[in-house]
Amino acid sequence: MKYSNELFCDRQIFLQKLDAVLCYLEILQKNNKQMVISNERTPIRSNKIFIVHGHNEAIKESIARLIEKLGLEPIILHEKPNKGRTIIEKFVDYSDVNSAIVLLTADDVGKGKADTNLNRRARQNVIFELGYFLGKLGRSNVCALYEDGVEIPSDYDGVIFLKLDKADSWKFSVAKELKAVGFDVDMNKIV
Repeated sequence: MKYSNELFCDRQIFLQKLDAVLCYLEILQKNNKQMVISNERTPIRSNKIFIVHGHNEAIKESIARLIEKLGLEPIILHEKPNKGRTIIEKFVDYSDVNSAIVLLTADDVGKGKADTNLNRRARQNVIFELGYFLGKLGRSNVCALYEDGVEIPSDYDGVIFLKLDKADSWKFSVAKELKAVGFDVDMNKIV
């Protein structure tokens, strides 16, 4: 009799463990589907585009005016009211957008401990916000532009960045990217 009770208990424990594993697999499957969905093209909910920038005012203004010319609304955090919020609260409140444009400009310099040369880098907040929007919107909805010579984040190697050039051909590239993710963009408005 004792032997059958032990088998019954072992079987119950086994079934509980199996149930826990199945539950865990369901959670993984749901998370995987959400990750796949986040990189797919989603319907455009608004015409707002968040502009992540450092200290280069000229480039920030140039991209903001381009976004306006295209009939879209640039969201530049420091231009929005604070309403007694912390910077991260304000950032999260205004980040409900369909797309973000991240400007990697040479505002800082830095190097690894073993390196001898200083590298031109984007500000730390720009790198942080790039990661935030990649996670929130998916890679296809984040357009990163960089100044020549600026260090690109190593975890993002292989992704195509748009180069800010003096001829302003980057404007057409940005418009093409916005059109590709679903914004109604008239390329004639750029000229």
